[in-house]
Amino acid sequence: MDEVVIGAAPRPDPVLAGSWLTVLGGMLDFHRATLVWKCSGLTDAELRRRPLRSELSLLGLLRHLQGAERYWFGVRIGGTTPAFHPYRMYRTAEGEQWYDEADPTPASEVYADYLATCAESRAVHRRLGEADLDRLVDNDEFGPASVRFVLLHLVEEYARHVGHADLLRETIDGTTGE
Repeated sequence: MDEVVIGAAPRPDPVLAGSWLTVLGGMLDFHRATLVWKCSGLTDAELRRRPLRSELSLLGLLRHLQGAERYWFGVRIGGTTPAFHPYRMYRTAEGEQWYDEADPTPASEVYADYLATCAESRAVHRRLGEADLDRLVDNDEFGPASVRFVLLHLVEEYARHVGHADLLRETIDGTTGE
């Protein structure tokens, strides 16, 4: 039998008060932990399963969100060139890149990459000050946008995909939770 990839995954309480950067950083950490929680207790095969009539899998969500973290925190906010993991990709009919679910990278490696990416993003976030929030960063998706918008966009990106993870997990093994 396959081994579980992600063990127990406790979640922090949401940060309800503090500076704007503190509360937003807390919300990102809460959503990151919720995604990991939704993936915990599953095997490599279960994380790869696409139980709905879509391309979504829990493993695909982990890959997608590590890419979003590296793009927004590393490239756009941090101004660095992060080392993106060479996951197999394909182009959709609309011309967008997406992760190929046939990628053979073990789920444990994807999970380790995701955790490393989140640590990199937290380091960039810790360096931000209130003056950085109005700084404009270029990006292909929206055009010039403030760092404040980018941080809110990341919370929205996580919230949407954690909703997907809820549905995927329930369909895989019946597990539900907030």
